[in-house]
Amino acid sequence: MATITHPLPRVAPGPVIVEERRSALVEWLTTTDHKKIGILYLVTTFIFFFIGGLEALLVRSQLAGPDQKLLTAAQYNEMFTMHATTMIFLFVIPVFTGFANYVLPLMIGAKDMAFPRLNMLSYWLLLAGGLMLYASFPFGQGDLPAGGWTSYVPLTTAKFSPGLGQTFWILAIQLIGLSSILGALNFIVTIFTLRAPGMTFSRIPLFVWAQLVTAFLTVLAVPFITVAITFLLFDRVFGTEFFSTAAGSDPKLYQFLFWYYSHPAVYIMILPGFGIISEVLPVFSRKPIFGYKLIAYSSVAIGFLGFSVFGHHMFVAGIGVPLQLFFMASSMLIAVPTGVKMFNWLATIWGGSLWLKPALLFALGFLAMFVIGGVSGVFLACAPCDMEFTVTCFVVAHIHYVLFGGSVFTIMAGLYYWFPKMTGRLLSDKLGYLQFALMFAGFNMAFWPQHELGLDGMPRRVYHYPQAPEWAPLNLLSTIGAFIIALSVLIMLINVVRSLRAGARAGADPWNGDTLEWATTSPPPAYNFDYVPPVHSARPLKEAVAAAGHG
Repeated sequence: MATITHPLPRVAPGPVIVEERRSALVEWLTTTDHKKIGILYLVTTFIFFFIGGLEALLVRSQLAGPDQKLLTAAQYNEMFTMHATTMIFLFVIPVFTGFANYVLPLMIGAKDMAFPRLNMLSYWLLLAGGLMLYASFPFGQGDLPAGGWTSYVPLTTAKFSPGLGQTFWILAIQLIGLSSILGALNFIVTIFTLRAPGMTFSRIPLFVWAQLVTAFLTVLAVPFITVAITFLLFDRVFGTEFFSTAAGSDPKLYQFLFWYYSHPAVYIMILPGFGIISEVLPVFSRKPIFGYKLIAYSSVAIGFLGFSVFGHHMFVAGIGVPLQLFFMASSMLIAVPTGVKMFNWLATIWGGSLWLKPALLFALGFLAMFVIGGVSGVFLACAPCDMEFTVTCFVVAHIHYVLFGGSVFTIMAGLYYWFPKMTGRLLSDKLGYLQFALMFAGFNMAFWPQHELGLDGMPRRVYHYPQAPEWAPLNLLSTIGAFIIALSVLIMLINVVRSLRAGARAGADPWNGDTLEWATTSPPPAYNFDYVPPVHSARPLKEAVAAAGHG
């Protein structure tokens, strides 16, 4: 008896795209195919992930003992700054753009992004920004930025940071920000105009919902950091005094502008990961997502509330008590839509027939780690607690449980979930299980001790601590954990290379998925679909199989 694989109703075919034969290199450098651009994003951002990881190992090695001599104080500040900037602006934010570039048009039944050339420009601006950041070493007279990823004034003004490194940092963030805005506008237009017939907003995949909210956050928030660092650039290069107290200005202006972008940026870094989790859990639990509309609307609520919580980063900056009370309340309120998602995800896996593939393990790991980061975030949302913790390693633990335990675990889930669609080959399950075990153990070993160190009073951004040798055992444990994470990433790289060469063939739909990207070949053709598939539910492939069975 023949097996029926996702028989979709067919409508009139779209135009066949015929491309000139060009060399592979020229094709990749000039492509406007969203799938190739997505792969370029992913490869580029993972390269920066490896670089940022090496910088993290240098930082952790310096802190493994009370008075290590691996880095000087200046070099430590530079490595710390480059690590944080690379991981946030060159990995976590744009890697989700890479996933979205590849799968979002497939998920909505489109043949490409709305503006293919603008899509490619967005990638090249990102790459230019990354190269600009690292050009600060060869072309900045050996001077790297050293003001942290926040680049607070007055520490980053020409008076206190006269080298070229900080100027390169500003120019790099400008390019990356422009890339983000252009990419976000492209996603918005694509989602609104290129959906398959019948795909209403109550039927689009939850990853698409998350990416749509992220795109609006990006368009609304990035201009504020652009203004902040442009003012800083003018102060450094042209002698203006936007942040000079002598000229009657207030350095807190920079903080207001910076955090009005940077706290929504936390949700820019995590909402697409939420979307990935919302796709992975139902597929590997073998049941529909619980509370589709609640998860979708909670993403919108997070996007809306994200602009009202930024002030909790400024409790120690001297803002007034009424503002403190407002930001305390709003910071705790945003936990509600996040909690809604968490309970819906738990309800999805509850009673499901769990298929414990690596993608699901990383998704489950995310659920546990993100809860820990969220709970510590509630403490930091309380002004009295924040004033005690904000300059300590407790905040280091919090941000890593949110962005590594949150974002990176979801990125790995997405990699194992969509790698077969992108390459036509499966990643090794055995290596995936080993990677997950090492990453989960190493992550907790690296960052759980930071909570205790923060409570013991260890400050952030110190390069040695000879006055407190009692901090050494926990710091050594944290450093060992960082190297275990590095080993897990190496195993991931081996898995990818091995699978690209000789991985098992995946077929069109190895996971028996729900959404339209699994309705075409793996990898898809240049035009994505032979026919534009009409949609009648949020699970169009399950619907098609059921219809075929009844037929």
